Amino acid sequence: MAPDRTSSFPVSEPETELADPMMLRWLSSLGFGIEYVRGEGNTLYFLDGSGEQIPVVDYAGGYGSLILGHNHPDIVRAARDFLESGSPVLAQGSLQPAASKVARTLNAIAQREFGESEPYFSVFSNSGAESIEAALKHAEFDRVLELRAGAEEIERHLDEARTAVRDGLADVTAEAYDALGVGAADRTAGVAGFERLAAAVRAENARRTARPPVFLALKGSFHGKLVGSVQLTYNAAYREPFAAMSAPARFVDLDRPGELGEIFERERGTVVDVVVDGSGIGVAERPFRVFGAFVCEAIQGEGGIREMTPESAREIERACSAEGCPVVVDEIQSGMGRTGAFFASSRIGLRADYYTLAKSLGGGIAKTAVTLIRGGRYRPEFELVHTSTFAKDTFSSTVALRVLELLEAEDGRAYRLAREWGERLTALFTALREEFPGVVKDVRGAGLMLGLEFHDQSEAAAPEIREAALAGVFGYAVSGYLLTAHRIRTFPTASAVHTLRFEPSVLLTEAEVSRLDKALRALCEILRDQDGPAFGGR
Repeated sequence: MAPDRTSSFPVSEPETELADPMMLRWLSSLGFGIEYVRGEGNTLYFLDGSGEQIPVVDYAGGYGSLILGHNHPDIVRAARDFLESGSPVLAQGSLQPAASKVARTLNAIAQREFGESEPYFSVFSNSGAESIEAALKHAEFDRVLELRAGAEEIERHLDEARTAVRDGLADVTAEAYDALGVGAADRTAGVAGFERLAAAVRAENARRTARPPVFLALKGSFHGKLVGSVQLTYNAAYREPFAAMSAPARFVDLDRPGELGEIFERERGTVVDVVVDGSGIGVAERPFRVFGAFVCEAIQGEGGIREMTPESAREIERACSAEGCPVVVDEIQSGMGRTGAFFASSRIGLRADYYTLAKSLGGGIAKTAVTLIRGGRYRPEFELVHTSTFAKDTFSSTVALRVLELLEAEDGRAYRLAREWGERLTALFTALREEFPGVVKDVRGAGLMLGLEFHDQSEAAAPEIREAALAGVFGYAVSGYLLTAHRIRTFPTASAVHTLRFEPSVLLTEAEVSRLDKALRALCEILRDQDGPAFGGR
């Protein structure tokens, strides 16, 4: 008999819910309205009506935040020891040795995985979206400083041309006046005419360089929901209500990275410079950097667990290098060893100027994030214009350092476990696709960042299944069934709701995998047989 989702879990009804009330009502309607009271490893526990703790296997894993599971004892111990030591959490404007150790450790890992000797500097923040914002701000700061350096060089050229005019060695050509639209009445010989040209050069360059920077991202991307990062998030529902608040991005098809070159060619910018050529002073176009950065994920998380190919990575790196456009790789969900390497991008040879890390960096206990910036791109002055009260606090840095130590322990045993359990789950999902070809459409991902995509059910015979698909909540309905009927917890990816995500910790057990196998087989049978009542849980 199918379980009744409306009564499977005890739900306390507060007088007035003031924290995300609409979201909570929606989650409760899908069977997620429960409170977890304990967590360890890959298991969460809730209390049933008699007060007994009921275990749920957590394959959502905090959306990739729990590579070492819930409440890992070594991480809890590090947090407890720190708090009991009486050390200050917030002592801004002082030495921060824990953060410095985190930065050095991340630098060593990055140099090892990417085969680099160049250092990577760390900018700390408090969340994944903030780490993206820090990368965007630094990239724009770098671009602005480049523009200023270019403007100063043009001013030096103007000074040299002015000297040539004053000394009677050269004069402005008619072509230069024409290029800048200087009228006949202002085309006088000597310094006076030159100053009119110089004013026209400055005005034209100010107009051209006032255009907003162009940031690029991949279709299907998700980089956060803050003012800047949301414009790099492909889902229009998240992005468009706030389009007026930040420069819009240009989106490139993941399967057509060659589009980058087309965008570069179409939107490339130039400014006007002056040149002294013999006795004539002319003008010439010179490029200036329009493009702030290209931002991408090695594996798109919310876009349906879609992995970039090595070929695409090479094309992106080649095109951006040729244009002088920095590359930002978002490793917030895919990093920290989840794919079997610390950086998912290292698996496909994608080198970047910026890497963003968060989620599992906090060990499931602290909120912390880091933006790594390649030494050749790093601007020390950025430290004066970008600060945060809570970033780099001693508590989160202490926790992050312990997480890194655990990941690196035993010659990277955690990375090996991610690969091995990923292969085990991939084999399970592949077997399901072969057994239920009309139900399971695709299996994607790497390590313990996997996606199981179902075929579209918008024309399903069973109304319960069809209506969920037409309402755009199919993946959530499937997740609700798994939780209610089998005590398996997962969610669909945000922008591809027919794809379920599986991001457990490396502490996975064979019993947990067998339980998932049983649950998914039951689900596939329901979808194959169009058993609406069983799917709806009523």
